[in-house]
Amino acid sequence: MADFGGSDLDAFRTEARDWIEANFPKSLKGKGSMMMREERTEPTPDMTAWRQAMGEKGWGVPTWPAQYGGGGLTPAHGRIIQQELGRVGAYNPIGGMGVMMFGPTLLEYGTEAQKQQHIPPIVKGELQWCQGFSEPGAGSDLASLQTRAEDKGDHYIVNGQKIWTSGAQWAQWCFCLVRTDTTKKHEGISFVLFPMDVPGVEVRPIPLIAGNSPFCETFLTDVRVEKDQVVGPVNGGWTVAKRLLQHERSGLSGAGGGGGGGRSLVKLAKDYVGADESGRLSDSDLRTRVIMNEIDGRAFQLTAMRAMAESKANSGPSAATSIMKNAGTRWMQDRAELTIELMGHQGLGWEGDDFTAEELGAVRSWLGGKATTIYGGSQEVQNNIISKRILGLPDPK
Repeated sequence: MADFGGSDLDAFRTEARDWIEANFPKSLKGKGSMMMREERTEPTPDMTAWRQAMGEKGWGVPTWPAQYGGGGLTPAHGRIIQQELGRVGAYNPIGGMGVMMFGPTLLEYGTEAQKQQHIPPIVKGELQWCQGFSEPGAGSDLASLQTRAEDKGDHYIVNGQKIWTSGAQWAQWCFCLVRTDTTKKHEGISFVLFPMDVPGVEVRPIPLIAGNSPFCETFLTDVRVEKDQVVGPVNGGWTVAKRLLQHERSGLSGAGGGGGGGRSLVKLAKDYVGADESGRLSDSDLRTRVIMNEIDGRAFQLTAMRAMAESKANSGPSAATSIMKNAGTRWMQDRAELTIELMGHQGLGWEGDDFTAEELGAVRSWLGGKATTIYGGSQEVQNNIISKRILGLPDPK
């Protein structure tokens, strides 16, 4: 890979455009929103080929270090790749919790051996990860978790229960918070990793309103965790977890729930509602709400890009991710509501040949998106973080 910089960004754009056009299967054009749905189906040969191509290139995570298989590129190059993917209706097949949360955290806190073991499979999309944080009695107050890890010399034995473990029924590995010291609260927590197929791990999916089961209960009974799979210091897992949650909130602020298959609301409105002789929506109230949502979305995306650049300069995301998470999820929920309104009865179908894949995806995104203001830390939790860590407000009496 040449070292592009400055005016050479144009040369890199040409390279990216040519490579994507040569490697992206035309059969997958415009199906990015379908790939991000919570249902799991067997990948087609084209899906597998596209994932492998992007994984080998390292462009699924273009700014990750090249020594672990990433692109080794600058954020500017990453934005060009994203733009060129969007130009031809392509999607990034490398994603999930490994990319959004665990990978960036491991790059910061992991040992060299841990990075060599876990980062390359994430880069290539070969493994899925799940998150073992919340418990039935430890949600908003996560530090009160009770899943316990007993020191057995060269390993730990873990017992406890986790809940809302997204994708646990499909994941091969789990990053998990456990209590290694029962005499302390925050300072008694460790961050550990284990395969999901080891003895003692039981997963039970929880059906949701959107008709799928991305969330699970996970029961841990005498699960063996090797000591070389502790990330960060023993009893120092709370610090690692806080950074991971910042990465999660940063990712969630730009994640799904928008509906409409990625098309602009203006285009959807004209296709489903129609335009007058001057090319405008005749309903002035609907027109205003559509345009205001488009403006809000553009403003949010530009702010998110600036926040990402600042996080690179500051060696990671800050408490500002709480602002972005709240703003982004609310905007996407509003967009999903407008999408369903524009589609009318076509936006309420659940199955059948009378509805397009985009319409079926929109109703599921609308329902599934309701959870975005809850997971990753609810809006109320984020408001508390904003008030204390950004505004410096005192605790309520």
